[in-house]
Amino acid sequence: MISMAARPVIFALANPVPEIGYSQAREIRPDAVVATGRSDIPNQINNVLAFPYLFRGALDTLSTTINEEMKLAAAHAIAAIAKEETPREIEESHGRRLVFGKEYLLPTPGDRRLAERVPAAVAMAAMKSGVARR
Repeated sequence: MISMAARPVIFALANPVPEIGYSQAREIRPDAVVATGRSDIPNQINNVLAFPYLFRGALDTLSTTINEEMKLAAAHAIAAIAKEETPREIEESHGRRLVFGKEYLLPTPGDRRLAERVPAAVAMAAMKSGVARR
């Protein structure tokens, strides 16, 4: 028998059928934090949360490369947004309250705060790390 630590984190990211279904994982381990790549269940992990904004920040600064500092800046900006109060229009579009926790780890792809803040964070990291040409 394979066991897991208390409150395991399960990222079942295969699409369209994850390695284990969200409901099944939660049934087996109610204390688990579960995420998949699917948009029809909580905690969708999708590269659309990072890549467009990472590239925007790099393009805005004419960066010579995308480095670890820029990727970390994007990740930290996304994490900060997830922990803030979610705008009402986003909650209304999802039909539920979105409060950081087991059911809401990341902002939703339609969250306009991503487009406002992630490129700025990436641009600042590009400048601080010396890869920005503008």
